[in-house]
Amino acid sequence: MLRRHLVTALALAGSLLVLPAAAEQDKPTPTPKEILARSAPAEWRTPDPQNLLLMQLPSGRVLIELAPDFTPLHAANIRTLVRQHYFDGLAIVRVQDNFVTQWGDPNDDDNGDKSKLRSLGQASKTLSPEFTRAIDAKLPWTPLPDGDVYAPEVGFSEGFPVARDPASGQQWLAHCYGMVGVARDVAPKTGSGSSLYAVIGQAPRRLDRNLAVAGRVLEGMPLLSGLPRGPEPMGFYAKPEQRVTIESVRLAADLPAAQRPAIEVLRTDSASFAALVEARRNGRNAFYTRPAGKVDLCSIEVPVREAKSAH
Repeated sequence: MLRRHLVTALALAGSLLVLPAAAEQDKPTPTPKEILARSAPAEWRTPDPQNLLLMQLPSGRVLIELAPDFTPLHAANIRTLVRQHYFDGLAIVRVQDNFVTQWGDPNDDDNGDKSKLRSLGQASKTLSPEFTRAIDAKLPWTPLPDGDVYAPEVGFSEGFPVARDPASGQQWLAHCYGMVGVARDVAPKTGSGSSLYAVIGQAPRRLDRNLAVAGRVLEGMPLLSGLPRGPEPMGFYAKPEQRVTIESVRLAADLPAAQRPAIEVLRTDSASFAALVEARRNGRNAFYTRPAGKVDLCSIEVPVREAKSAH
């Protein structure tokens, strides 16, 4: 499970992000680069290697952090698939413009030979839907101040964009850019994690609470978003040679320590993250002559960097 951190940037647990006093609102806003340069080491976290996937493509490496606090069944099943080397040799089968890049078994496409589907081995073929989960006060929660069209409240939990509804007592991961979801057929219980997709376009928030979101890409998004778009309906590739082969997918925990990615993610309960949000809401510099005064959930990128100890 994701590690818990004390809230350092908020005046009270569950309060809104701290905004600058009125007297300070005319001062130039620090740039994101300046904010990150001033950040303290304690404001960064190292992803749990049990939740970090390394997908190797011919063009480079894609790092994905699983979100077991929100989709524990899917995270566990994906780990099982990875440890069975299920994804090795499979392919990116679909790239739909302004929507998603999807990977899995090409024989599972509508026109594929399903008799040749790769065995899931010890992994479950179907899972109960994990489209939402109960709001839990033990989970980190950093709310945003400007509301949302799709949910009563939005914010972040350890780097993941989250929407929630206090009236129903439910919260869920949002389909923002770079989030990784679980593909399924029409029936809600048909997703297992054997076919995954990453959002590469404008956030398709209509998918929230209709699909399980299993994690997010920390590194390598250009390798997924920059691929040629598929010519078939929904962006599927028409010919096998158009697909991108997945060389391997490994769990960081299964690699020797020296081979694990040395990366850090900015804590979304930190003062530096609060400053980044304010810079996005009300950037004041020579370029932005009119601050927006608002920020939406999916317009905030949570910074990832090479671990300082790796230098």
